Amino acid sequence: MSLKKRAKISPEFSMSSLTDIIFLLLIFFMLTSTVVKVDKYDLPESDSKTVAPVNITVGIKKDNTWEFNGQKIKSSQLKSKVRTALRAQTDKKGATITIAAEKGVPFKKVMKVMEVANALKMRAIIATKEVSK
Repeated sequence: MSLKKRAKISPEFSMSSLTDIIFLLLIFFMLTSTVVKVDKYDLPESDSKTVAPVNITVGIKKDNTWEFNGQKIKSSQLKSKVRTALRAQTDKKGATITIAAEKGVPFKKVMKVMEVANALKMRAIIATKEVSK
C-alpha cells in the first residue's frame, strides 16, 4: 500500500492583484469625497446648564486681544502662563482651562488654546452663552 505524497503549496503571494484593488479604491474615494473648507467657525450657543470648574480662564477677542485670568497677554505668552498657573495648582488632575472666545473668533485660535491644554494634560472647556428663548 503506497501513500500518495501531497502536492506542496507554493508560499509565494502575488501582490499585483492587491495593488490593482488598492488603486481602484483610491480612485473611488477620490471621486466620491468632497473637499470641505471651513474659513470661520462661530462658537456655539448652548442650552446646557452644566457648571464647569474654573481654574484658568483664557479670553480671545475678535481684535486679536488675548486675556489670561483677566490680564492682557500676547498669544505667544499663553503656554508659559498656563504652565506657571498649573504649577501653582494643588489638584493638577482636575485642572481646567475655560476658553471664553467672542462669537466670530476663528476656530484655529481656540484650537491653539486646546493644543496647549492637551500638551499639559489638562481639560479644556469652551464657554458658551445661553441660548436666548
